[in-house]
Amino acid sequence: MRRAPSIRLIARALCELVRYDLVGTLFGFRRVHRELGRLGVAAVSTNAETAAAICDAVEWATLFYWKPVRCLQRSIATVRALRRHGVAAQCVIGYRAQPFLGHAWVEVNGRIVHDSPAYQETLQVLDRL
Repeated sequence: MRRAPSIRLIARALCELVRYDLVGTLFGFRRVHRELGRLGVAAVSTNAETAAAICDAVEWATLFYWKPVRCLQRSIATVRALRRHGVAAQCVIGYRAQPFLGHAWVEVNGRIVHDSPAYQETLQVLDRL
C-alpha cells in the first residue's frame, strides 16, 4: 500500500483546482486550453512513485474542495501538477455519441493514470492537451 501524499502536494493540487475555476470563470475554457497547451514539462526527474503520489494528491484535494470537481477540472489540475514535476502528461477529452457520454482523463506515455483504461477503447478523442 502506498503512503498518503504529502500535505504540500495536496495543497498544490488544491491550488490547481482553484486556478482552473478562476481562469475558467474569468476568461473561459479557451484560456484554460491555451495555457495548458503552453505549459511545458519541467526539467525534473520524477519516478513512478512520485507521479502516483501527485495523482493521489489531486484525489485527496477533491475531497476538501468546496464544490463538486468534474473530470475535466480534475484532469487539468493533475496534468499541470505532473508537468511541474517533470512528467509528460496529457489531458485527453473524449466522447461517445449514442448514448452521449463525455469524459476527460490523464495519460502518461499513452496509458491512462487514475482512471479506467476502458475510456481509450470506448470513446472518440476530441482533443489532447
